[in-house]
Amino acid sequence: MDSKLQSLTVARRPDSGGSEGTMIALLANHFLVQFDPSQRIYHYDLEISPNPSKDIARLIKQKLVEENSSVLSGVLPAYDGRRNLFSPIEFDKDKLELYINLPIPRNNSPMAANIEDSEEKFKLFRVNIKIVSNLEGKKLRNYLSKGDESVPLPQDYLQALDVVLRENPTENCVLLGRSFYPNLTRKDLGGGAIGVQGFYQSLRPTQQGLALNVDLSVTAFHESIGVIAYLQKRIHSLHDLSERKTRGFSREEKKEAETVLKNIRVFVCHRETTERYQVHSLTDEPAANLQFRDRDGKNLQIVNYFRDQYNYEIQFRNLPCLQTSRRRPCYLPMELCVICEGQKFLRKLSDDQTAKILELGCRKPKERKAIIDGVMAAPFSPSSGNQAGEFNLHVSREMTKLSGRILQPPKLKLGDGGNIKDLIPSRHDRQWNLVGSHVFEGTQIARWALVSFGGTGDQKSTIPNFIDRLTRRCEQLGIYLNKKTIISPQFESMQVLNNVNLLESKLKKIQRSASNNLQLLICVMEKKHKGYADLKRISETSIGVMSQCCLYQNLARLSSQFLANLAIKINAKIGGCTVALYTSLPAQIPRLLTLDEPVMFMGADVTHPHPLDDFSPSVAAVVGSVNWPAANKYVSKMRSQTHRQEIIQDLSIMVEEILHDFVRELSKLPKRVIFFRDGVSETQFHKVLRDELQAIRDAFSRFTGYNPPITFAVVQKRHHTRLFPADPVSGAARNQFSDENVPPGTVVDSVITHPKEFDFYLCSHWGVKGTSRPIHYHILRDENEFTSDELQKLVYNLCFTFVRCTKPVSLVPPCYYAHLAAYRGRLYLNQTDRSSGFTRSGSPKTTPLPKLQERVKNLMFYC
Repeated sequence: MDSKLQSLTVARRPDSGGSEGTMIALLANHFLVQFDPSQRIYHYDLEISPNPSKDIARLIKQKLVEENSSVLSGVLPAYDGRRNLFSPIEFDKDKLELYINLPIPRNNSPMAANIEDSEEKFKLFRVNIKIVSNLEGKKLRNYLSKGDESVPLPQDYLQALDVVLRENPTENCVLLGRSFYPNLTRKDLGGGAIGVQGFYQSLRPTQQGLALNVDLSVTAFHESIGVIAYLQKRIHSLHDLSERKTRGFSREEKKEAETVLKNIRVFVCHRETTERYQVHSLTDEPAANLQFRDRDGKNLQIVNYFRDQYNYEIQFRNLPCLQTSRRRPCYLPMELCVICEGQKFLRKLSDDQTAKILELGCRKPKERKAIIDGVMAAPFSPSSGNQAGEFNLHVSREMTKLSGRILQPPKLKLGDGGNIKDLIPSRHDRQWNLVGSHVFEGTQIARWALVSFGGTGDQKSTIPNFIDRLTRRCEQLGIYLNKKTIISPQFESMQVLNNVNLLESKLKKIQRSASNNLQLLICVMEKKHKGYADLKRISETSIGVMSQCCLYQNLARLSSQFLANLAIKINAKIGGCTVALYTSLPAQIPRLLTLDEPVMFMGADVTHPHPLDDFSPSVAAVVGSVNWPAANKYVSKMRSQTHRQEIIQDLSIMVEEILHDFVRELSKLPKRVIFFRDGVSETQFHKVLRDELQAIRDAFSRFTGYNPPITFAVVQKRHHTRLFPADPVSGAARNQFSDENVPPGTVVDSVITHPKEFDFYLCSHWGVKGTSRPIHYHILRDENEFTSDELQKLVYNLCFTFVRCTKPVSLVPPCYYAHLAAYRGRLYLNQTDRSSGFTRSGSPKTTPLPKLQERVKNLMFYC
């Protein structure tokens, strides 16, 4: 039992933090929250019947407070919009039953509307309130103090404070998850979508105490315009719909319009009402043919009803109406409907829309800091209003000041015609170049072919020059790429990418021409195409050949940098590597690592289908290093699994397979395993630790007497902590990074990190655009007993070994590779001959991934 309890305990910080590196003064977007430990919070269950929407529930709560001040002890309770109500003072009674009258339209159907609709109707709600618990602040104070390690986090008190600090923003903004949108800054994204700038907030226990993490947040909303105008923007064939009032929809247009509008909320503009309707479908018949029964059972034509009742002549008579009920007729003419504000755009954004929304959220550090500071001073901020004061809370409006450390970059090894050449990345962005150098390990590619898809005559004529320039660039880099392709370049139309069977036969023909021994297939495309997914799947699972794709637009310039990038990607896929650490990891961390006792680095990630896809499986990928001490070559394992399941189902089998690969390469098992797990939220830490650590142990147990120590670290990219260089005090003390991002190697393991657990923020890359996002490494288990300095140095060093580029990457490579492998597995499922629509019928099923060919599976094909 003790060992089971121990296995669920998240690792504690082994020391007071690291000390290596140069100090740097920083600001973090954490705002200190001072609370009164003696302040009790009374938690009440609030039950409303009939069950209202969240918006109506908030209106009920507001009226409840206004009309029942004495019953509620004269306080402003905080409400989470569901069933939780928090008060700083105990109510007079433990149970209360109250009634609230709200002005809400009674009619659910505009067809049943009559002249009385303009009068205000009231709906009666019963509100039952009963005490749930009495929460104390002392437990939170004890947890945050450095003393007692055994005190658990009082999640209930923290949740109550979180609700309190969300109350003011919720009343003044559109709420989406943990983000608030005050509708101040917006950008037209095209296609019926707008990008809206808001802010994210979350209450966190940190070393400095309780802190509110506030950050810029950007998301896409549906544009609030008329439904006709909206369809014109969303569906290309309907772009002139408003000018052609007599036209109807084709079957395809109706299906597409129904998909686009399904579940969107609209309001009507032919009469005054606060009612909002959710689109269920479109009517089969156009408005001109639609009838409904009135209260007297008489059949009425929609067109005549609107003419008689509202003096409105329906213009688009040949278009279907919106149907807002699944069970009974409830028709709304499209031209009278407007998309409601504040609805998140859930469909996949186009490349152009994505670029525009990234531009809205891509703010330089000074600008991002100014926006966050502006939020904290605004009337809709968590520190404004009366709510925080009611609970004796004080939220600082100043960002947290702290010290970080800049770790030194490692010395690197490049190839130099068989001689090892060392290099220290001394540039401020820690990039290096390969001018006059070879890759550390170049490959020999004698048998390769090129296939072109699409392209103009002029573009196709550049292929011989491209082959010549690429082979020469490879030679300069120490990579042998035969100057002659195994067969002459093949030219196909883009249409081939639309036909899976034809594409497969063309690729197999090329493979046969190379005596079934093709090493590489370079594919040049006119433009990006969904057939890319089929090409990769066929190449890697059916034929067994490595492929490298590029676009004709890049062949027009043929810069030395483009050719070098292409060459090092090809080299990595065929089995070479770009760079290695000059000072090996054992030499850097001699206390734990040795040359003759190999270590395996593993990475794991799970990718989930699109938010509107309720059917497709999730894809899990696990990678493991299979060379030592370089630790820069990885094998991968991919599996499909239950829809949206985050825990990796087949982890034990995947780890066992990777261990066999490790033994095949090094003739021994790893002495230590360091496992980096991507994509896990804090709420899942204990479940991942319990289930996945046990799965890894199960894999070990299948090797006799094998039980190496594991370090299990969760790697978080999607968090909202940002670091800013502190403003210089004076000209003499001016920081060289004051107007830029924090430099690569910036590490923070104090003040804003966890009060007790082993975590740190590392910004290993140079942020070229916007504000750098440091990666948060949270160690759940550390049987290898690293010090803070050792593990931080290890992770930073690994970031320089990523095979695809000549700079340190933001994410530790095992996780990066796992992410790429999981994405590749997702591509295998996205076949072009499969329906592109999302299905919401039937139960989710798990389609197995196709098996990789032997010639591919042990190489880094996903790079």
